[in-house]
Amino acid sequence: MNASGVINAMTVDVEDYFQVSAFETHIGKSRWQEWPLRVENNTHRILDLFAAREVRGTFFTLGWVAQRFPSLVKRIVSDGHEIASHGWEHIRVNTQTPAAFREDIERTRKLLQDISGEPVLGYRAASYSIGASESWAWEELAEAGYRYSSSIVPIRHDLYGIPDAPRFAFDTAGDRLLEIPITTVPLAGRNINCGGGGWFRLFPYAFSRWAMSRVNDTDGEPGIFYFHPWEIDPEQPRPEGLGMRTRFRHYLNLDRTYARLERLLGDFRWGRMDAIFLSGETRQ
Repeated sequence: MNASGVINAMTVDVEDYFQVSAFETHIGKSRWQEWPLRVENNTHRILDLFAAREVRGTFFTLGWVAQRFPSLVKRIVSDGHEIASHGWEHIRVNTQTPAAFREDIERTRKLLQDISGEPVLGYRAASYSIGASESWAWEELAEAGYRYSSSIVPIRHDLYGIPDAPRFAFDTAGDRLLEIPITTVPLAGRNINCGGGGWFRLFPYAFSRWAMSRVNDTDGEPGIFYFHPWEIDPEQPRPEGLGMRTRFRHYLNLDRTYARLERLLGDFRWGRMDAIFLSGETRQ
């Protein structure tokens, strides 16, 4: 285990394989019911793994998923994890009006609270889609009762990112909301994502371990790690007609993710977003 003693945030974006933004033009929302649901079983596998390793984390859950699997939400909470919002149907913020966004985040928060019996304090935008032009979303989140967001990545990317954003947690919305970026490390004059997702599958595990250790030991900061239930599911159905880039990003090393997660859980200390960040000690 990393010697620094820093507790990092383990997070799961609870959505199914056919709901990712990259599949939007191939599987519209009107066709979601045509695809086998695998998110429930995959999330239970994650919960079993976390229980075996005595890890607590934060599960950013779609309202669409929670509505269909309320018992899954209840298990997340009963196992000691934080339940948080991932929006209702994985709609990117940069495609929504403020009014539509407001309705989305309020509807999702209410459902998750009704099912779990716990306050929902955290939000993560679909595909990290709060960009430089969507700072209004932080105001909406604060007004809706959220305490923090983890919706940006301070990198250059073709689909998301605010390259000049702070690397670590910062106050926004008039100090009413804490934004907690996904973890990066600076290399050769640019930030490199080391906080999970496809990057965790792309880079060798040794890079992820080195990068997280650097954030803990050199920066003295907690890291944010994220992944999706479909990333431990190499047997998931595969839609036809996907472009080469989409296939590469989505399916790369799915058969290795679970084993890498097991190593990651053992190499670092992990906790919930609310427990790590809402004390105010990490704010800049």
